[in-house]
Amino acid sequence: MLRVTNLERSLSFYTEVLGMSLLRKSAYPEGRFTLAFLGYGSEIDNTVLELTYNWDVDSYELGNAFGHIAIEVEDVYRATDQIRRLGGKVLRDAGPMNAGTTVISFIEDPDGYPIELIGAK
Repeated sequence: MLRVTNLERSLSFYTEVLGMSLLRKSAYPEGRFTLAFLGYGSEIDNTVLELTYNWDVDSYELGNAFGHIAIEVEDVYRATDQIRRLGGKVLRDAGPMNAGTTVISFIEDPDGYPIELIGAK
């Protein structure tokens, strides 16, 4: 689960830039929050990402315990270039990781969460 400051902006990023589908979204007026679940397939067969939008919060400290989200992609070079073309922020261009040969890159979502793209094995 990631807490986001602007749900529509985050939904646009995860669906339009990363190609996920919005699987379900529910507002909880009494709790003043909305949950959105996104993924690359149904929740039964795939891992999904939960976004939490707290209506009265406009910023968060990301903290130092969280590292990043990782997503496997077929071609890290192509995916990184496409994300850049779609307006996504690239933190580290595609290339071999520093302790091996696996190709990775890092991008950032609109709230500053880092996302690692890992080449399919």
